[in-house]
Amino acid sequence: MTEPTPTPQQIADEARRLYTAGDFNAAAGAFQRAAEAFADARDPLEAAEMKNNQCVALLRVPLPEAALAVVQGTEKVFGEAGDQRRAGMALANQASALEALKRKDEAIQCYRLAAAALEQANEGDLRAEVMQLLSVHYLRRGKFYDAILALQSGLAGAKNPTPRQKLFKKILFMRLWR
Repeated sequence: MTEPTPTPQQIADEARRLYTAGDFNAAAGAFQRAAEAFADARDPLEAAEMKNNQCVALLRVPLPEAALAVVQGTEKVFGEAGDQRRAGMALANQASALEALKRKDEAIQCYRLAAAALEQANEGDLRAEVMQLLSVHYLRRGKFYDAILALQSGLAGAKNPTPRQKLFKKILFMRLWR
């Protein structure tokens, strides 16, 4: 007797379990199988979500070229469906892969697009995280003014700032001159 074919959701659950266990190679493979299963089931949004998860797992391996290849285009799938939150997350994942590949200008552009999509989705806390990453990029390039503006912009929209973000807000928004 043969075992029943697992559902796309069962494959996705197994992929998440592998990721949580720290087996990133196996998780990446399982996320790929889940993406294919969701695509076969005509669920492009979940297929794109699984590709984004696969990207994150591949970045942890690290295999940034493979991560970038798998995530490219997923932001369009989400954007066409009107899901700006997941489009922003897909762009942030692309930016992370580009960053790992040392393609800094492209990473900065993806972070900017991600922040814009997250702002449109009214996701202030996620946008704040993306703007913090963008700020770090600017700092590394010696663009201190741009770094401060990016950080301020992100923190201004944070609805539930972390203790660290609250500290940054106090520092960045206090009056330095009288």
